[in-house]
Amino acid sequence: MESRKAMTESTHNNQPTESPSARHYRKIAAELRIGNAQVESTAKLLGEGGTVPFIARYRKEATGSLDEVAIMAIRDRLNQLAELDKRREAIFKSLVERELLTEELNKKIAAAETLTILEDIYLPYRPKRRTRATAAREKGLEPLAQRLFNQEEFDPLTEAAVFVDPEKGVATPDEALSGARDIIAEWVNEDEKARARMRQFFIAKAVFHTQVISGKEAEGSRYRDYYDWEEPAAKAPSHRILAMRRGEKEEFLILRVVPPEAEAITLLTDLFIRGDGPVSAHVRMAVEDSYRRLLSSSMETEIRLSTKKRADAEAIRVFSDNLRQLLLAPPLGQKRILAIDPGFRTGCKTVCLDAQGKLLHHETIFPFLSARVQEEAVARIKALCQEFAVEAIAVGNGTAGRETETFLRSLGLPATIQIIMVNESGASVYSASQVARDEFPDEDVTVRGAVSIGRRLLDPLAELVKIDPKAIGVGQYQHDVDQSELKRNLDDVVMSCVNAIGVEVNTASAQLLTYVSGLGPALARQIVTWRDENGPFLSREELKKVPRLGAMAFQQAAGFLRIRNGRNPLDASAVHPESYAIVNRMANDMSCSVADLMRDDPLRNRIDLAQYVTEQIGIPTLNDILAELAKPGRDPRESFEVFQFAEGIAKIEDISPGMRLPGIVTNITAFGAFVDIGVHQDGLVHLSQLADRYVKDPQKVLKVRQPVVVTVLAVDLERNRISLSLKKQPGASANSLSLSRAQKDEQPTVNKKPK
Repeated sequence: MESRKAMTESTHNNQPTESPSARHYRKIAAELRIGNAQVESTAKLLGEGGTVPFIARYRKEATGSLDEVAIMAIRDRLNQLAELDKRREAIFKSLVERELLTEELNKKIAAAETLTILEDIYLPYRPKRRTRATAAREKGLEPLAQRLFNQEEFDPLTEAAVFVDPEKGVATPDEALSGARDIIAEWVNEDEKARARMRQFFIAKAVFHTQVISGKEAEGSRYRDYYDWEEPAAKAPSHRILAMRRGEKEEFLILRVVPPEAEAITLLTDLFIRGDGPVSAHVRMAVEDSYRRLLSSSMETEIRLSTKKRADAEAIRVFSDNLRQLLLAPPLGQKRILAIDPGFRTGCKTVCLDAQGKLLHHETIFPFLSARVQEEAVARIKALCQEFAVEAIAVGNGTAGRETETFLRSLGLPATIQIIMVNESGASVYSASQVARDEFPDEDVTVRGAVSIGRRLLDPLAELVKIDPKAIGVGQYQHDVDQSELKRNLDDVVMSCVNAIGVEVNTASAQLLTYVSGLGPALARQIVTWRDENGPFLSREELKKVPRLGAMAFQQAAGFLRIRNGRNPLDASAVHPESYAIVNRMANDMSCSVADLMRDDPLRNRIDLAQYVTEQIGIPTLNDILAELAKPGRDPRESFEVFQFAEGIAKIEDISPGMRLPGIVTNITAFGAFVDIGVHQDGLVHLSQLADRYVKDPQKVLKVRQPVVVTVLAVDLERNRISLSLKKQPGASANSLSLSRAQKDEQPTVNKKPK
């Protein structure tokens, strides 16, 4: 074995000639299976301040038409590799300062491709707290440890007697041998090959073991499934990993993640033991001690972190996908709304909104008290519907929601007035927020909450961006995952959705404008302030008058901002101002106006795109321009479809096994989907009940806010739990309800044609 002493004559001077950036581009291209030039161009655009939506939509020629997912993958991987390089440089600096860097060590550190490998290389040289091995070295026992570790034939006790020195604290040969074994145990723990082999073994064979902490059985009953549980770490799903960790954190469970000890020790002894004599026996003792005292805990920490990271990634993916579906839920559109935040004793807070969501009126009605006040409530609803020309009524789905819906349907209102239940998750969070106080400084939280319910019906995206996504209720274990990673992913989702739809700059709130490419909170507030002081924007060009909105921000944002009925018809489209000149050329070549091009299909069909290709703009962008001219500012969201719960089913006691009921998917998790069937308690459709064939990923079958028809499997009144199924159930009875077309489908349809 090489001496453990490092040479110091070499320094950090043998780095590869290839630049770090070039290495990163090449590595990312290989990982993502795309061209090196695509990665390099994307990295350059990101480095210049380009946002993901802008690059994906308006720089297709530079990236080879990479989508947002690929661009985000490049961005995230570049950040990871930059962090790796930062750590590599810190290690080089530490070794040089302590004169420990050898030529061989220099090359190994420079070649390390992961943080784990880098830390394994550095581990023997890392400054340490005082250990048993440190104390043994101070007693002069390292030469004895080296002789033992080489496993030459000699008498260990005789050799150890040479190192007996009471003044150094070594009273007997056995004490000398014990200290030498401590040193060997540390060497084994720090050996790169041993750590790599043990790491792979833990990944393959580690098992989660959980036990309830004695005396906590009753208090921690929600974790009773894990009171005596074990499963392979490699196969444990995200939600169970997070549940076990939460149980441990709340001090109800004891959690270990370890492989079979005997197999682990055999792997190590095969690596280090070269005989069966007395010398090798001491090495074997040191190896076993190293595993039990040092290496197993180190590897357990690693496997806990790696499984947590995997669980976080899956939970964040599920949350992100759910949030995207919720934000892109079909809007009712610009309708005059009466919105109600229901309540029994405290009454129903009722607000009237115009087609743009502006608050016109509010009051409280009491449909559930005495007959007299109920009559007053009936009269007031009818009067408000007539006075404000109400086109739809939004009812929050919380307490008294179904009862309020039933009350409204009994009034004989005109058939043109739609009555729609609205998921109010997070409305109370919004109503108490600074955003709501700024919007409605003179109104109380109940009015703000009712306004939020109504606006969610008009445009879910515009309203939900005002609420912390974690308060919307579409995730799983969102408070247990890496919060910075969760926020970054959710911000990406919100920005992607906002820019996919586009934002009407003259009506959008500052919160909605915040997520437009290139803006952010400060510029969003500046735009709203300018709009309030100067009136509506008449063109995109006027955005340049907004203080501190510079050329870069304009370039990034302009294509995603819409100005309907402005001076230039292209301002209402997703055509970027930098392409206006090309559209004008097309119109001139066709001897027509731009407006004519946008109205006339035959005119557009005559355009030869090849004539308009430039160094900056190619066929992909030109195709996008033509598509946008055909349907300028088209909303990619699906058409709104009215949903109605089953009549006579308003509480959990009203349902029984075998019933077939309409419902709305409210949340999708790794273990199934939750469905609102109108009884104030969502039911669970377990993975095994999603379809006639077993489904591993619910998000491939369902989406949030999707209408479905479910069969009730079981009702647990004591625990307030409902089990549902999407499978065809023989003998299931359909509730007496006139189902909509979508609700009559036996299996949910994920993709409908957009409007």
